Amino acid sequence: MSESVLLTEREGPVAVLTLNRPKQMNALNTELRQALARAFRELAADESVRVAVLTGAGRAFCAGMDLAEISAGAPGASGFDTSVAGQAEMSDGIAAFGGPIIAAVNGHAITGGFELALACDVILASTKASFSDTHARVGILPGWGLSQRLPRLIGVSRAKELALTGNALDAARAYEWGLVNRVVEPEELLPACRALARDMASCVPAALRGYKRLIDRGAGMLLPDALAFERAASIESARSVASAEIAGRREAVQQRGRDRSDP
Repeated sequence: MSESVLLTEREGPVAVLTLNRPKQMNALNTELRQALARAFRELAADESVRVAVLTGAGRAFCAGMDLAEISAGAPGASGFDTSVAGQAEMSDGIAAFGGPIIAAVNGHAITGGFELALACDVILASTKASFSDTHARVGILPGWGLSQRLPRLIGVSRAKELALTGNALDAARAYEWGLVNRVVEPEELLPACRALARDMASCVPAALRGYKRLIDRGAGMLLPDALAFERAASIESARSVASAEIAGRREAVQQRGRDRSDP
């Protein structure tokens, strides 16, 4: 029996998903895209899972769409599903998961793989990581958010530099430009991501999901609208929490601060 193209490991409230096509640099063939969509929808349906970590096996995070699969199509025909449903299946599946998703970028994140990292909420990178957008060189346009998410993270001019050259961005420059949250040595990458995921998972579950949703939806609004949206969400949230719950959680937060300040 062939090994699964996507490995899933559970660590309490944290799920670690590993793209597992190392010989193909974890290129996104149909099977892997469908497996990702299915896995994230299953995680979304499991309330015990609060945070997910996504990484790749071998030397790459993800090399993007499987061009070998695409080029195997009949002459003059597309080798992959160009329908809205076919292209949205993976991204919609990822978006269905309401908790934070941490990208552990262990190596190359190329084109569709770059988009996959950007679909996550936080990116941690190995010193061996690199990011490339080769859509213009392959001759297709992005459809999973790269042209819209990247300029919002690093600025329009820098995003154009990457998109219109296909040049690679190394981990150090990616951190300098604000693309990644942290850069660590390769052996420290997954431990750092797991530790961050545990910190996130220790928050109040409904607030964790709600805060992510608040940031994501507000980011697409004008500031006055976003502030009004936040105010309405805050009022609704306050009405659903009893004073005794807040008191107990306040003590837990204070104790966590004391624990972290102890030598």
